[in-house]
Amino acid sequence: MTTSLPAALAAGPVVVDGGLSTELEARGHDVSSSLWSARLLRDDPDAVVAVHAAFAAAGAQVATTASYQATVEGFAAAGLDRAGALALVARSVELARRSAPGSWVAGSVGPYGAALADGSEYTGGYVAEVGVDRLRAFHRPRMAALAEAGADVLACETLPAAAEVEAVLAEATSLGVPVWLSLTTVVDADGVARTRRGERAADVFAMARGVPEVVAVGVNCTDPAAVGPALDAAAAAGLPLLACPNSGEVWDAAARRWRGTGDVDTAAVPGWVRAGARLVGGCCRVGPAGIAAIARTLRHDQGP
Repeated sequence: MTTSLPAALAAGPVVVDGGLSTELEARGHDVSSSLWSARLLRDDPDAVVAVHAAFAAAGAQVATTASYQATVEGFAAAGLDRAGALALVARSVELARRSAPGSWVAGSVGPYGAALADGSEYTGGYVAEVGVDRLRAFHRPRMAALAEAGADVLACETLPAAAEVEAVLAEATSLGVPVWLSLTTVVDADGVARTRRGERAADVFAMARGVPEVVAVGVNCTDPAAVGPALDAAAAAGLPLLACPNSGEVWDAAARRWRGTGDVDTAAVPGWVRAGARLVGGCCRVGPAGIAAIARTLRHDQGP
């Protein structure tokens, strides 16, 4: 893209892609290992290219790399050394660029809990033990590799707790790379959006206020019904907002399967845009058809 992503966000909504890993799974690829879709960066890169291309054909303007679970630690457990792991992280950018040449490339930076492959990104239970310094050290190599490979922005996503937000903000500032900051949230009985760790989401989003590297804040891997309260909370940052909910289904980490049914109700999309959403897409179980419906809704809402 010749236009910078911040400039595009100032002009209007931008369509983000959907759930890369769950679309790979829907196409018959095995993503059940602890590496999830990152395994295919090594074993079947053409499959990753095909899904990126499908989302681009559906109207996605941002291609999110297959690096959510691509970490030095995760690849080490699979027998790959540090250099090999970081080469695969860089490959994720090249594959996205190749398959969606007209798109911005967002380098996916998943939370520490994703590397544990135990569903703890949906609890944030690890942050008290791990601490901010260790989280910074964990995120640093991948963030640097994605930036060096030419990602337009780093998608720091599915963050469950304030401590991890602090860590990725510190690393983004240290590296001087543009990021978007995306929490996974729930709504409490009083209608207040909270992180998975239980903190008030508005307080966590406010941590990004005044940080020049942050181009947008918002939510992903959140139930579609919880997006509205989350966007209200995200307004505390004073930045463009992001809304990339999952389908409404719930991940059962013990059984390693999705439970329930659901889909993103595109009738809610114009309301998200009125609330400030400028990056709109999907997450787990939202495939190319769902992204095409979001793109059509945005075109209709914006008019000719």
